Amino acid sequence: MQLARLQQALAARQQAGLRRQSQAFTQVQGRLLHCNGKAYLNFSANDYLDLASDKLLQGALAEGASRYGVGSTGSPLVTGHHSAHADLTAQLAEWLGFERVLLFSSGFAANQTMLGSLAAESDLLLLDKLSHASLIDAALQHKGRFKRFAHNDLAALSRLLPAIPGADSHSLVVTEGVFSMDGDSPDLTAMARLCAEQDAALLLDDAHGLGVLGEEGRGSWFAQGLKPTDLYCYMANFGKALGVGGAFLAGRKTLIDYIEQFGRHYIYSTALSPALCCAVSKSIELVRTEQWRRDKLYDNIALFQQRAAAAGLPCLAATGAIQAVMLGNSEHAVAVSQQLREQGIWLTAIRPPTVPPGTARLRVTLSASQQPADIEYLIKMLQQALLC
Repeated sequence: MQLARLQQALAARQQAGLRRQSQAFTQVQGRLLHCNGKAYLNFSANDYLDLASDKLLQGALAEGASRYGVGSTGSPLVTGHHSAHADLTAQLAEWLGFERVLLFSSGFAANQTMLGSLAAESDLLLLDKLSHASLIDAALQHKGRFKRFAHNDLAALSRLLPAIPGADSHSLVVTEGVFSMDGDSPDLTAMARLCAEQDAALLLDDAHGLGVLGEEGRGSWFAQGLKPTDLYCYMANFGKALGVGGAFLAGRKTLIDYIEQFGRHYIYSTALSPALCCAVSKSIELVRTEQWRRDKLYDNIALFQQRAAAAGLPCLAATGAIQAVMLGNSEHAVAVSQQLREQGIWLTAIRPPTVPPGTARLRVTLSASQQPADIEYLIKMLQQALLC
């Protein structure tokens, strides 16, 4: 009976053309990925700065494994916290200017902990309508009031904020530095000002901003002129521009001390591999010192935008490494993705429920590894596919 219900749900998703399948890649390195014996131009990875296969990171990972072993052996508050973890958190705090940092296995776990720990039952939780699934899932578990405001709409947010906060009730505003499917950013300066005026706390998921934006890649908040104290809590991860894996929360010492004591994902999960922390530490060094990586990425973004506009491609307005080619219909998006694959381009179709119904798209992710000729070829093949 229970399996029949699951099979029915799978069949319904298949019939709707929304069932997804993972692919086994033999190698994903820079501008190319290899699958089933064929190489493809990679326009779907989040390796924005071309660090995931960097030899220095590989060496740091191997050295870390030799020194600390492969696994952390326990949760952070038991045996899982090694000197590699302490060194990495200190490095992050110094780089970004936050008082204290905690490490997590993934951005999903960090976001779950951020909202689950910091939103009291009496608090009002306000999320941007296009927030990541990890934030939405955490908000749905909130036992207090929870509302979603129109995407990047400060007026809509202002209407939801109480004029006079209650003595025991606070408002927590949650947004992203760069939205993962649309590639756009909110006006964080205006949002922080509004939150300050309304005595609301601003929580920021900067998974796609860290490493890419701001001086030394400090992130979207830094690029828009905010200070660490303008943010109540900051989440970012190591699996995008930094090319490794894991995530962290940052904020004032009192806030991070509280999460350390009450954040269930942190307390009851095995700590990150210390060897992985060594690789992340090396990645941060490169992100901070090798500005050429961001410069190359920015050049590729500018080239794509210029050529896409000239070709009349239906792209959303976005200024960063994520560029959405809007196709609307899921079947059409899958067909175009498959046609591009036949031409040696790996560009994944994004469909509901990842995006709202009627907004299926090709999510182009640009990287410092790509060559101008790669982007020119992508635009040419997109033009041909969309004309068919």
